[in-house]
Amino acid sequence: MTEAIDSLIRQDPSRILVPAAAAVLGLLLYGVANSLLKRLVRAVRFPFESGRSFSFERLYMPARLLFALLLLLLLQRFFSLPEPFSGAVSHLVSVGAIVVSAWLAMRIIAETGSVFIRRSELEKSDNLEARKLATHLDLTRKVLNVIIVVIAAAGVLMTFDTVRQVGVSLLASAGLAGIILGFAAQKSIAMLLAGIQIAVTQPIRIDDVVIVENKWGRIEEITLTYVVVRIWDDRRLIVPVNHFIETPFENWTRTSAGLTGSVRLHADYSVDIDALRRELERVVAASPLWDKRVVNLQVTDATEKSLELRALVSAADSSDAWNLRCHVRESLLRFLRENHPGALPKIRVEETGGDG
Repeated sequence: MTEAIDSLIRQDPSRILVPAAAAVLGLLLYGVANSLLKRLVRAVRFPFESGRSFSFERLYMPARLLFALLLLLLLQRFFSLPEPFSGAVSHLVSVGAIVVSAWLAMRIIAETGSVFIRRSELEKSDNLEARKLATHLDLTRKVLNVIIVVIAAAGVLMTFDTVRQVGVSLLASAGLAGIILGFAAQKSIAMLLAGIQIAVTQPIRIDDVVIVENKWGRIEEITLTYVVVRIWDDRRLIVPVNHFIETPFENWTRTSAGLTGSVRLHADYSVDIDALRRELERVVAASPLWDKRVVNLQVTDATEKSLELRALVSAADSSDAWNLRCHVRESLLRFLRENHPGALPKIRVEETGGDG
């Protein structure tokens, strides 16, 4: 390799000096373009709040690599390296450009989705529209990433002459191979179709509150094959995506985040229901957890031993509803114990005197 380059320099120095000068000029142009891009990003004021604008920093590395590879592709005609080095270098640069282009496209898609998610204010309690948008963007990003990877892999393979020739001969047997793969990957295909169905119909969304396998949790991540549910104690439940298509489950935030919770108490027949109802209204009105929609107390059952009382209260989301229910239960029990202890449940025993 060194001897060939030395011979090339002795024969025609311009064949080395011109590409070297072009490479230096290209690096200078790259530095100027990079500096201008950074200044433009700092100068442009996006109509977003701080922390919600498009972050170009994540694009710098793949953009720089792609620029350098495209520059090499443009300058390769100036190089006259001996074979097989010339063909190998050209092929390697082409493969690198395809891979880096796919990397840059995936970064652009991810950052664009992040901008819209940050603007959607997902952290709000009543965030139905934000959860819809987050679910659509998350699944769309995953689907586009798969498509980009497949296209990039196909592009890389097509740069090899042997693969192109083999590919032509394999087209005749593609139908049979497709049937065999279809039977072999029947469950995987069903999962992918279920993931696409969830993306379209949205029975669940990011941050939905659900009851799955008798466990309360929030939807943390939705992929094309599985769903991650973050349980209340910070454990993660991994559920196959077709579970949400084939098996009934509870979605507490399907149409809105607001919930109505119930508190059940048992009391003696002598309980003052009106006084207890007034206490419930006072406790709920003083709590910041109540969303001022529902507050009610009713007798829902009467057994031979006690009355069953049900208090209904509403809150903005499931977490507030749970905390409000616990607060109401503690307050009503304290009220009965301190003001009406005779109304607490009791077992009556009647004793009758015997003969003699």
